[in-house]
Amino acid sequence: MATPRSVTLERLAYTLAAPVLAVAPNLYPDSPLHQVVQLAGAAGIGGWVLAAKSDEPGAGRRILRWTPLVLAAAVDVAAKTTTGWGPYGLDGLLAAGWAAAGLLVLPYSRHTRRHHRPALAAPAPQPAPAEVYEEPVAPAVADDGADLLTREVRLLWENAGMPGRTHVVKATRHPGQRHDLTILLRASETGRPITGLSEAAVAAPFAVPSSDVVLSEVAIQPGRQGGPGWMEAHITPDANQRRRTKPTNLEKWTDKVASPKGGAPGSQLVHTTRDNERGVTFYRAKMADPTDTPNLDLPKICRGLGLPDDDSRVFVLVEGAEFLISVFDTPPLSPTFPATRELLTPDTKTGMYVCGFSITGQPVHNFVFQHDKNAAKHGLVLGVTRGGKTQFFAVTMVAESNAGQIVWLSSCFKDEKTTALGEYIDRQGITPLYMARQLRAAKALCQIRAEMPWAHDGKPHDYKPGDPRCPYKQLNVYADEFMTASQDPEYGEFIQADGDALTVMGLKYGIGFNPAGQSPFAHNGFSTEMKDNLRQNSRPVIFNMGSPGATRKAAEGTMENAYDVPTIPARYAPKEGSAIERAMAGEAEPENGVSTGGVAVVVLDNGRAVLMKALYVDFDHDLSGLFPSEVHRLTDYEISELTELGLWFDWSEPEPRPGEFWPEPDEDDDGDGKPRRRGGGAKGGGGRGSRSTRRTEPKVTSPRQALEAIRNLTDA
Repeated sequence: MATPRSVTLERLAYTLAAPVLAVAPNLYPDSPLHQVVQLAGAAGIGGWVLAAKSDEPGAGRRILRWTPLVLAAAVDVAAKTTTGWGPYGLDGLLAAGWAAAGLLVLPYSRHTRRHHRPALAAPAPQPAPAEVYEEPVAPAVADDGADLLTREVRLLWENAGMPGRTHVVKATRHPGQRHDLTILLRASETGRPITGLSEAAVAAPFAVPSSDVVLSEVAIQPGRQGGPGWMEAHITPDANQRRRTKPTNLEKWTDKVASPKGGAPGSQLVHTTRDNERGVTFYRAKMADPTDTPNLDLPKICRGLGLPDDDSRVFVLVEGAEFLISVFDTPPLSPTFPATRELLTPDTKTGMYVCGFSITGQPVHNFVFQHDKNAAKHGLVLGVTRGGKTQFFAVTMVAESNAGQIVWLSSCFKDEKTTALGEYIDRQGITPLYMARQLRAAKALCQIRAEMPWAHDGKPHDYKPGDPRCPYKQLNVYADEFMTASQDPEYGEFIQADGDALTVMGLKYGIGFNPAGQSPFAHNGFSTEMKDNLRQNSRPVIFNMGSPGATRKAAEGTMENAYDVPTIPARYAPKEGSAIERAMAGEAEPENGVSTGGVAVVVLDNGRAVLMKALYVDFDHDLSGLFPSEVHRLTDYEISELTELGLWFDWSEPEPRPGEFWPEPDEDDDGDGKPRRRGGGAKGGGGRGSRSTRRTEPKVTSPRQALEAIRNLTDA
């Protein structure tokens, strides 16, 4: 095999230079040749250092290339330093060793052969293998001046086999991120849509999880195409790592709340607002599709956002496709909002006044008459005992009295609050008999006012709120514990029948009916006719009904549409610590908290239910600062008409007057001397206020009542 010319020349150079290195230092110690050799050695040492620091492959090869120069300088220094030729001819031996090493190692020729033509003795060509058919690959795209990142991404993409038969148009690194980037893809064949490209196919070339890849469509922009043949792939391993450890509120909402298994699937967080003065954080959101109705699971939403799942501090308000979640630092309805004369003085035009405050601190209004309907108003108050019904009665009575209206109040049982209110209103009394007399008189007053002439033209007219020509004042009839009274065996049927009639015919004559009870359903005294009239002509107020489910059912029973009804907790009891930890440690549970008395659900005119805290009337102090100085009463004409009908007297009399509800007993036609009730006279039976001429027997609910009914039927 022939020796390459470069090798021959290099060996000749080593052979000729070796004697010079040995002789020159001894014969010519001051010759400039020594400086040239030493400079060459210094250059070789510099080459060593650069080769060692370089990250490129081939560092060892480059070190060997510089070795002859460094060794030559070492031989020259040694020969110059020794005396004469040195012991045992050391100078000659070093020069000969240097030449021998160069002849064997040959750094310059052997280690640079890859840059030259192959050796003369090339191996014989081998026969070509049989041709194998390969699937055609899309032709490589010519260099379009892409940047380094795009070229590197294209190389990875081509090595992966061009996933989805796509080509990388451009790669853009995300600002401030090391690995996150967005790549713009297009189909390799013009006019073909991109199909079969998945997140996993994109993630594989970049060695990231498929969850860190998001595919999106490309919008058409000026100077760039779009549509099905284009696609963007967002590869974000760094951002997702931060998102998993320290997510923002928007990322929490997207990942844990708006997901299909979240508390508000299909929703979008609009913004988050913090009100430090009121100590509340608002999360406002909307449905991505405005035609969708929010399907909310409040506990799930709280857990997704890392919020305390506490009904007394977290509230939701839904309005169409939007909703608001309010997270308070302390229960917003736990403070007491004192009633004042200013708040309870209605507007003379609209009849609106403030009856309480909502969870967001907004004033909640009620009305003393219906300005838009030109009529009086009804009222419906529901709630269990000690829930706040009588307190709310006081609020509404103060507002009506301040508006110059008349107030009557009846209840089944004696109560400190109702007795105190009786000092500031026209009439107040206790027992079902008093309630029956009150409703009968109010019903008769409808007919009296229907025939009552107005002074300006001498003709009767319907009631018009705020009209100074109206000869009478609006009357508001309150019936506390109406459900219990309507089930009274003696007077229940009269109370229910007259209450039904009053809700139907009272508004046009300026008479409103305000029952209160613990259930709004027919089997508890609220007929469908009464409930519909009360619902349409009032703002129902539902206090705690004993459980969230019962409260929600009662509120939905007074609404046209079953909107989401807010929950009234049994008590304000913020969660403290972990119940599991307390159970493991054997510790007692924390205190129940504070009562939610006075908190109610108000059904507004549009059917939306709002949670509010009613104003507080302190019965331990004088109420004269709230009520007007004058108690408003009926006109003399109305009183004289009721007196003529036998309906105006002291309704607190413990026994019914003869013929007041049933006809006088008379001798039996058979002459047995047994009393038998027949149709009564006009005045004795209540005249226009009478319901019927025959008493219906009470319902039988016990063996004793059954025996009494048999005796009445058989005259036994």
